[in-house]
Amino acid sequence: MNVILKWKYKTPRGIQAWMTSDELPTHQAMLMAKDIEKTGRALDLYFLDDRGMKWSFKEFEKFTAKKEESPSSFEIIFDGSFDKETKEAGCGAVIYFSEGRKKKRIRVNKALSYLENNNEAEYAALWTGLQELKEIKIDDTDIVIKGDSKVVISQLSGEWAVYEPLLTRWMDRIEDTLKELRLQPIYELISRNDNKEAHRLAVQALRGTEIDSVIELDE
Repeated sequence: MNVILKWKYKTPRGIQAWMTSDELPTHQAMLMAKDIEKTGRALDLYFLDDRGMKWSFKEFEKFTAKKEESPSSFEIIFDGSFDKETKEAGCGAVIYFSEGRKKKRIRVNKALSYLENNNEAEYAALWTGLQELKEIKIDDTDIVIKGDSKVVISQLSGEWAVYEPLLTRWMDRIEDTLKELRLQPIYELISRNDNKEAHRLAVQALRGTEIDSVIELDE
């Protein structure tokens, strides 16, 4: 979450003027606010978030302290594999995130038999990964979503229009899930070479090996 810092500056002679910062990440805004407070010349200091909510210094300080221990830095990498002959699909997703000082990884895959094409399998893979996040308590944060499907990434980011009702339904499911989880997506197209882990999970699902694991990563 980014915020704007606003405060009334008072000179030694009593002249007052409102000051406004640039939009800043949470931790940077808190550091700046503490520095401004030290001058002893700030009046009515507050934070304004990107949803228009106003926070006092104490409220925001408490929020940032809690946020440091909350799950954050979410990244999900997805891939779908589709067999045209059998109409079977494999969906794979890898999720990385931080929990306090701990780095964690979720790996999940699933075999599906009711999909119609590879693009649908890609959407289903992302949706499958997002379902895993419902088990985690998330506080309004960003998530970087990576995939090698130009169709899916371009459509979800709004760069391309969606004309197929089948894919529109999947897009709606994904966007509804993101809203439910209070996650703001940042979409990134990656190469197939950078998507080997999720691809391997998708292929394993097609072959009948399903995986659902969470591990803590070494620093």
